[in-house]
Amino acid sequence: MARHIYSCPLRWSDMDAFGHVNNVVFLRYLEEARIDFMFRLAPGDGSPSFAGGSVVARHEIDYVRPLVHRHTPVTVESWVTKIGAASLTIAYEIKDPEQVYVRASTIVVPYDLAEERPRRISAEEKFFLQKYLVEEPAAA
Repeated sequence: MARHIYSCPLRWSDMDAFGHVNNVVFLRYLEEARIDFMFRLAPGDGSPSFAGGSVVARHEIDYVRPLVHRHTPVTVESWVTKIGAASLTIAYEIKDPEQVYVRASTIVVPYDLAEERPRRISAEEKFFLQKYLVEEPAAA
């Protein structure tokens, strides 16, 4: 299983009045990692894969422990847990080598901006995503 690794710097403005990263800011960190994964690492030079647009259908986020400001970046690891005909699920951990701060997932729907409607995942996109696919065990 491959995981996408994204290094995310902490900004002073990310902190809230209690001195830790504000809960809403974590969604920005996830967005930055997701965009890096889907666009920068998308297959092929000049490939239209993922470039046509996508929308977020759902976020789930579990805050494991507070993250306070520091000068070293935090790591966002991401991988794919589900590939459907017209959606995919990306899982994440925001962490350091010693601890996890956030566990999250996002359902992403490829979107045709010109047609203003969802579209199917292309064969090229599916091939790319499968390298990062780790199916999560069914709930008991």
